[in-house]
Amino acid sequence: MNLLEVQSVSKTYGSGETAVHALKNAAFSVPKGEFVAVVGESGSGKSTLLNMIGALDTPTSGKVFVDGKDIFAMKERSLTVFRRRNIGFIFQSFNLIPELTVEQNMIFPLLLDYRKPDKNYLEELLSVLHLTERRGHLPSQLSGGQQQRAAIGRALITRPALILADEPTGNLDTQNTSEVISLLKEASRLYEQTIIMITHSPGIAQTADRILQVSDGVVTDFGRCRE
Repeated sequence: MNLLEVQSVSKTYGSGETAVHALKNAAFSVPKGEFVAVVGESGSGKSTLLNMIGALDTPTSGKVFVDGKDIFAMKERSLTVFRRRNIGFIFQSFNLIPELTVEQNMIFPLLLDYRKPDKNYLEELLSVLHLTERRGHLPSQLSGGQQQRAAIGRALITRPALILADEPTGNLDTQNTSEVISLLKEASRLYEQTIIMITHSPGIAQTADRILQVSDGVVTDFGRCRE
């Protein structure tokens, strides 16, 4: 079963001679549990594509289905709840709340949804992410790699079907980059989550199950990296 279906999605900013066609009829599907890397030059439309998949922006035309749901057919409130429960976001800049501890940052999406954390799952995530000893620390007391691991934990805590990662290793050194990619792959395997990750690194892209390239708003599927 495909977890994600992108059907003829286009996005145009502006109109007339000044119109910018950020995406042009993007169409592809991703089965459950697949780890997909999205590559392309700056300004090619990669982030626009991710924003469409995550319903952070609205396409000019086309449809996006996540777990069988036509996300842009939903009313705004329903879409907000669906996104919070089914899509996890990981950003290059971590976006942790500075006044909250690692544990508090991780469970924050659940609190927004008026849900109690599953204590066993929280402990498992802290262990997998090597953050058990850092659970009470503030973001300012963490290294860059630790902050990104906390951000991954926050994305995983709701058990979302889909993880969207926008250059998650962009601010990390080589060792931390390797650790973060390994953790994402482990999450995909352990929790059967589908991961769409933007990266500028050909080496990182080759670790994915499959590569999509975005060039001048056009998405090309390079297929699976390995069987």
